[in-house]
Amino acid sequence: MLDKLRIPPVLLDLATLLAGLGVPLAFAPFEHGTLVYPALVVLLASWQTGTPGRAFWRGYLFGFGLFGFGVYWLHISINLFGGVNMVLALAATYLLVAFLALYPALVGWLLRRFFSHRPAIALLLAAPALWVLAEWLRSWLFTGFPWLNLGYSQLDLPLAGFMPLLGVYGVSWLVVLLAGLLTLTVLRTSWQRRTAAIAAGVALVLLAAAVNERRWTSAQGEPLQAALVQGAVPQALKWKSEQLQNTMRLYRDLSAPHWQQADLIIWPETAIPAFAHQIDDYLELLREQSRVTDTPLVLGLATREAGQQDYHNSILSIGHHEDVYHKRHLVPFGEYLPLKALLDPLLSFLQIPMSDFTPGTADRPLLELGTLTAGVSICYEDVFGEQVIQALPEAGVLINISNDAWFGDSIAPHQHLQMARARALESGRYMLRATNTGISAIIDERGRIKQRSPQFEPDALIAEMRLFSGLTPYARFGNGVIIIICLLSLGVALWLMVSGRKQ
Repeated sequence: MLDKLRIPPVLLDLATLLAGLGVPLAFAPFEHGTLVYPALVVLLASWQTGTPGRAFWRGYLFGFGLFGFGVYWLHISINLFGGVNMVLALAATYLLVAFLALYPALVGWLLRRFFSHRPAIALLLAAPALWVLAEWLRSWLFTGFPWLNLGYSQLDLPLAGFMPLLGVYGVSWLVVLLAGLLTLTVLRTSWQRRTAAIAAGVALVLLAAAVNERRWTSAQGEPLQAALVQGAVPQALKWKSEQLQNTMRLYRDLSAPHWQQADLIIWPETAIPAFAHQIDDYLELLREQSRVTDTPLVLGLATREAGQQDYHNSILSIGHHEDVYHKRHLVPFGEYLPLKALLDPLLSFLQIPMSDFTPGTADRPLLELGTLTAGVSICYEDVFGEQVIQALPEAGVLINISNDAWFGDSIAPHQHLQMARARALESGRYMLRATNTGISAIIDERGRIKQRSPQFEPDALIAEMRLFSGLTPYARFGNGVIIIICLLSLGVALWLMVSGRKQ
């Protein structure tokens, strides 16, 4: 149909770029989740005309718009806190954007190369499968960057009901499937086929609404009170030696009113900018307070084991029962340097404090807190859903400590909070999220924010939480189910294409 309209190819190219630029509006903080559908319709329709090379280019333009707007904030930490001038910081950011844009570009090329001339097969079988496989590949290749997966945009819409079943990748698959049905209504000239596509889309949304009513996990015991402490120490001051005593006093004072009331107190990632062994006296005071009130304290600290040179980004529990978890999934160039022997001069050039951590080796991200067990993650570890569910079923609650101050007053902290909500929904557990400058939040097992902090203000949230038991289907099977669905869909699509040509 697009060929019949004779739309100039360059206009379709421009349309895909603009569509990609619009997609971040579907995510936090904008949260116009339905905007993802017209954007995908433009992209999918553009892939139904032209050569495979043109489809690659249109996918690339779409991806460049998506990531160019969606993760522009990466330059903030490089420039303001890494000591790199703005030009180089922007160049580094958009070099990454240029790489990330290759994923949708590859989807477009494959779709046009192998599934041309059969729109229904391309849009309903191949496109959802290829898109999700590309998102999944992006989540682990070169340590992974699973930002802006389409499924996150649906957290407050009916399709979110599938997150406990299939995870965020499953919802991404459904998003592209629904967009494919919408695209067919645009491309089809037969009213019968348009009606069938619309009916299938409506049925999918109704099914999602029904699934959303299902409860996969159950609350255990009485409600508990959790206090999340946010110091809001500016990143520019945090690591200055003269600020250390002020920071320790601030967190102690913010916590003081809650020792008697709360069942659990949580401080954020590297709450105190020092090694644990450097503040032994301070930690002993906290330990005594925790034991007197029978209130466990969870806090983030840099740690170094006795007799070892390696240091870790860690989360500790202090009180009657003490435990430690070392961050396993480190941020490349921020917490460790890939190819260190080759790139070691970058460490001094970037001037990022604590930028040579050693990853932890724990099999599972668990932290014992006396009478309860928590599944824990540090910073962006919580964007990797399959790593979070490794703590289940033992963990009755999820805890994430983060420092989004690296990205200033940008959209990044909002996007990160949205992904934390998805982890709560996927696992059927409360997520307690403590951050340095916001957004700290208490999120229930349905992914709903029960209470949140203002950004850049000292605060101590206290709210009711519940422990949960049981496993959602996603927690039981992980991403394996949706990957198998995608591979089977591709297999069926290829078989239909081959059998159709033989006939």
